[in-house]
Amino acid sequence: MMDLSRTVYLNGEFLPAGEAKVSVLDRGFLFGDGVYEVIPVYGGRLFRLDPHLARLDHSLEGIRLANPLDHPAWRRVLERLVEANGGGDQSIYLQVTRGVAARDHGFPQDAEPTVVAMSNPLPAPAVHREGVEAITVEDIRWHYRHIKAITLLPNVLLRQQALEMGAAEAILLHDGQATEGAASNLFVVRGGVVTTPPKGNLLLPGITRDLVVELCRDHGLPFEEAPVYEADLREAEEVWLTSSTKEVVPVTRIDGAPVGDGRPGPLWGRVSDRFRAYKEAFSHGEVD
Repeated sequence: MMDLSRTVYLNGEFLPAGEAKVSVLDRGFLFGDGVYEVIPVYGGRLFRLDPHLARLDHSLEGIRLANPLDHPAWRRVLERLVEANGGGDQSIYLQVTRGVAARDHGFPQDAEPTVVAMSNPLPAPAVHREGVEAITVEDIRWHYRHIKAITLLPNVLLRQQALEMGAAEAILLHDGQATEGAASNLFVVRGGVVTTPPKGNLLLPGITRDLVVELCRDHGLPFEEAPVYEADLREAEEVWLTSSTKEVVPVTRIDGAPVGDGRPGPLWGRVSDRFRAYKEAFSHGEVD
């Protein structure tokens, strides 16, 4: 449950969450006309802020909305928000909508964007000794999946389908390719090679995904960005899912069948260890 005493940033003000109110005429509420970001905070430091803000720029450009704050202003706002909420490990959610206007599908000419940022404590990631289960589902979303839009109802429905089947995530299939999870990016290992689908309009470019790509390359792990076909997924030795809040998660069963030997694989162990080491170094200001 949201702690209503936590500080929220809303349109230039810092105030308790219980006092932060948005009009029912806001286009985010009426149309889902907006975008968002989720940014981890480790040791009071904003994790990979520049790539997150670059993705925010890209999403706003995709919906033809100017960024209401420049990057230095976003940093000031978010650092103050982190400090107001006690520092440590947090998860920041920020959202920009096209603002308040009369309900009409066309863009309003004079609306001011609505800008919201909030944070919650970030629990330590689960220890995945057994891995998680996933299901595969046909992707029912729109064709601009690279935009981090707040119109997430298809993702919600697909993730709920997975939860109701006792799985942790839904892996999405589009024209015979496995592209990503409902709320995660996808990696597979075949023949000892780590593969993740390339960026494009069929998937969201994940910041954690990009860090895992860097870690694979920096540590000499065989790696490629290439399409992952459904057969690749079914025959994989390892499957991982990545996200800002869950980090690197091993999938050990898909649609009831084991992945590899049904246990988290050795390459996942190596990447997960390196991810944790990087995060620890970041928390102590040793890397950016």
